Amino acid sequence: MSIPGRPGHEPRTSSLARSSAIMAAGTVASRVLGFARSLVFAAAIGTALVADTFNVANTVPNILYILVVGGVLNAVFVPQLVRAAKTSPAAGDAYADRLLTVTAVGMAVITVVATLAAPLVIRLYAGGNWSATDIRVATEFAYWCLPQIFFYGLFTMVGQVLNARGSFGPMMWAPVLNNLVAIAAGIGFLLSITVDPRHPGTVPRLGILLLGAGSTLGVLVQAVALLPVLARTGYRWRPRWDWRGTGLGKAFRLGAWTLAFVAVNQLGYLVVVKLSTAVAKSAEHLLPYGVGFTPYSNAYLIFVLPQSVITLSVVTAILPRMSAAAAEGRYAPVRADLSRALRYTAVVVVPTAVAFWLFGPDLAGLLYAGAGQANARFIGEVLAGFAIGVVPFCAQYVLLRGFYALEDTRTPFLLATLITAVDVVLVVASYLVLPLRLVTVGMAAAYGLAYVVGVLASGRLLSQRLGGLDARRVVRTHVRTGLAGLAAGGVGLFPAAGAHLLLGRGLLGSTVALLAGGAVMIVAYLGLTRVLGVDETAGLLAGVRARVGRGG
Repeated sequence: MSIPGRPGHEPRTSSLARSSAIMAAGTVASRVLGFARSLVFAAAIGTALVADTFNVANTVPNILYILVVGGVLNAVFVPQLVRAAKTSPAAGDAYADRLLTVTAVGMAVITVVATLAAPLVIRLYAGGNWSATDIRVATEFAYWCLPQIFFYGLFTMVGQVLNARGSFGPMMWAPVLNNLVAIAAGIGFLLSITVDPRHPGTVPRLGILLLGAGSTLGVLVQAVALLPVLARTGYRWRPRWDWRGTGLGKAFRLGAWTLAFVAVNQLGYLVVVKLSTAVAKSAEHLLPYGVGFTPYSNAYLIFVLPQSVITLSVVTAILPRMSAAAAEGRYAPVRADLSRALRYTAVVVVPTAVAFWLFGPDLAGLLYAGAGQANARFIGEVLAGFAIGVVPFCAQYVLLRGFYALEDTRTPFLLATLITAVDVVLVVASYLVLPLRLVTVGMAAAYGLAYVVGVLASGRLLSQRLGGLDARRVVRTHVRTGLAGLAAGGVGLFPAAGAHLLLGRGLLGSTVALLAGGAVMIVAYLGLTRVLGVDETAGLLAGVRARVGRGG
């Protein structure tokens, strides 16, 4: 198994930029289609109780997959594969064979057990005041959706082997196929079935089949699409059952802490699901738009976009080389990669957070117009609540990869415990104190505040391990981009307000406000970062100009 870059030599920055650009492009395409999928589903089943029954059932497989093994695969697979490959390509391939075999068997068992236990799983996540009909519909959705667990696992296993071999793009592009299949299923539902968004009992069996089976088929296609790519890298998976004495024990020990890390995160998510679905039920006859789990999850899709497009692409490309450097005891390259990732992602992530805060209702009003303007703009209010967490969420993702490169999965568990504890306390406070229409907005803000606490603790601990994190440069970049983003956003509010004054707050008004305000904000931001001496902005723009000049 080959490792990107030669031992002792860092891959060129252009290589990192190229890999990151390929992954970012795939993620952008996937996310655009993901929003299209959300729009189709919102038009088909709304954003109220029917949508909650489907979204809970369709989210549970992802939750259980991440809870049981997904976090282990992502955190442990690449560093361990890189270390095994340092012995010899044959040793790396044999290690990958065993790791794939044991995880495939485990995922199959987990999937069967979870599917059989679908009624119990739904009752665990459902709101306390869901009716028997609500539970029944969600459970029927879950029977079709829970097999996704195995296919998510297959996708992640194969994708991580590709990453360890220096092939980053396919894992980011495969979800495009998933979204296309799901969109087709949603359109089929929209054209053939009409339901009352507030009453799950109006969803026929055919509708459950279209949405549930269509979603699972998309995940299956996403996973299978990676198999030919893996074959082209020269690796052929051969199931191996000789697991003892082959180094898997270390991977499992590291994975145990990662499993605990994910479990703690999901406990916090469980609290959000239960309380937000309870809010939706309570507001069923009091508010003319959905205020529960579906608006929260739709806003979350936008919230994670900066992490998915920018941060994930950069971190996925540098994790193999950080792992290789850490294995050789060379911490300076690890510090340099982390500093570079934190600074260059800040150039995009910080103004995006400001835009979510200032233009959230307009952005959601455009993206989710099919759900109705009242529903769409409330999703935007929830997104504005999430905005406080965009920067710390992305920074935390970068810092955790530093711990994983050091083969430390225990500290991320402790940090996750801290973040989840803060989140749960603030979520419960939002549920108990805020007015009904603002509870979900408060839950989103609670998530962001929890990550503010977490990233401060993570940075301090990792800095102690690595002998520093270039903190002065990192903080300076974040402060300067923050000042530029806030000032530019304030300037962008003027044309946005003018658009609303002339065109109202419907679809046309939101579209014009977003385009006009966003354009002014971008131009002002680029100018202000130049005035403030944000070198990373100039570096990114130079890279873009170079790629355009090459026809890239």
